[in-house]
Amino acid sequence: MKTVEIGTMRTQPGGFKAFIPNPFPPKGGFDLDPKLLKKNNEATRLLGKLDGITMLLPDADFFLLMYLRKDAASSSQIEGTMATMVDAIEAEVRVSGNIPTDVDDILHYINALNYGIKRLTENNFPMGLRFVRELHKELMRKARVTHVSDPGEFRKSQNWIGGTRPDNARFVPPPVADMHKSLGELETFIHTDDATPTVIKTGLIHAHFETIHPFLDGNGRTGRMLVTFYLWKEGYLERPVLFLSSYFKKHQKLYYEKLEGYHNGKISEWIDFFLDGVIEIANEAIDIVGKITALREEDMAKIQALGKRASESAAMVLPKLYGQPIVNTAIIQQWTGFTRAGAQTVIDRFIEIGILAPKDKDRKYGQSYVYKTYLDIFIGSNN
Repeated sequence: MKTVEIGTMRTQPGGFKAFIPNPFPPKGGFDLDPKLLKKNNEATRLLGKLDGITMLLPDADFFLLMYLRKDAASSSQIEGTMATMVDAIEAEVRVSGNIPTDVDDILHYINALNYGIKRLTENNFPMGLRFVRELHKELMRKARVTHVSDPGEFRKSQNWIGGTRPDNARFVPPPVADMHKSLGELETFIHTDDATPTVIKTGLIHAHFETIHPFLDGNGRTGRMLVTFYLWKEGYLERPVLFLSSYFKKHQKLYYEKLEGYHNGKISEWIDFFLDGVIEIANEAIDIVGKITALREEDMAKIQALGKRASESAAMVLPKLYGQPIVNTAIIQQWTGFTRAGAQTVIDRFIEIGILAPKDKDRKYGQSYVYKTYLDIFIGSNN
């Protein structure tokens, strides 16, 4: 595939070499392989299909919430977090005391995503550098970090990727002055209505942001959030339901290789990888919507087969399980206003008809219950 020089490595006063980006976008364009346009059309078609069927879901907000958690877990795991999506669901409502400390990374990511959704819906707030800083602030403020992250502030010193110092690093991003210049160009690119197809442009924004690496920590997670927010802001999705972190995590080594290739001008190779991700994740999300719809109909039929009073209380609880598929008696009490005994009766009924199951069968006290069939649709074997 063709190469376009994005920048060059230049020796700095400290003796190490740092990447100095060329003016962005390149004056001659990106010279993308023509085959990518066909793949871009397929990715765009699938985004439209996903958007259409998501709008038909009666509980679309819960679908979005589950996807936020899924992406938060995958994106945090790319950075070394061991906690899972299930840990995050449990931590949100404190149904378990045995939660790993690094679940905090996932919860911060969920908060940042929710913040971004709210921010971009306020008075048509622009997706510029201010938004990026605010997103980073939510992600890193009071977060569990190993070094100073300076939440919401672009770095004021040199950083590097891999190695112990800039002269033995795998990659050294632009020095501070060049970083600010490149960020300004990226912001202009985001807001310019040009001929670059939107899905391809989204991939370019992510790769160029990672190349600039403007924060001391949290660059990968912030950059991955921008993918979803840009597609949403551009109107390709009515709801921000396409998240690529699980794809990047699944192909983590390749993800890093392709980003490194982007620095070296292999733009078409990066975009090819990125479009494959959009196609794979859009197809997966479409499949998940179908499975949720079928499960919902099946479980509603089970509830309707109960007696009138029992089905009424069960119908209060089932829709809430789509947003919170791990519960205990206290949560059911909160949802229904029932006594502890009444809440336990509802849980027992859900166990009998195969909707809930005890999460830890050997536990006698403080038991939590899981809507396993539903949860497995999202996580499969990646628990």
